[in-house]
Amino acid sequence: MIELKNFDKAIIISGDGDFHCLLKYLDSINKLGFLIIPNSAEYSSLLRKFRNKTIFISSEEKSRLEEK
Repeated sequence: MIELKNFDKAIIISGDGDFHCLLKYLDSINKLGFLIIPNSAEYSSLLRKFRNKTIFISSEEKSRLEEK
């Protein structure tokens, strides 16, 4: 949030409901770009509100993105 003025849109990568307030705020000021959820089978129901901005990462994509 310290950098709020320095970016146009945020991309949040998480399936954790602890980020619900942050997502809600960013969405309210039109700064939420995308929510990327790494596990489509297990994520917080609090994040369902952001389905229109949600991208799920497949296992194949996840393994390509992981640091080796």
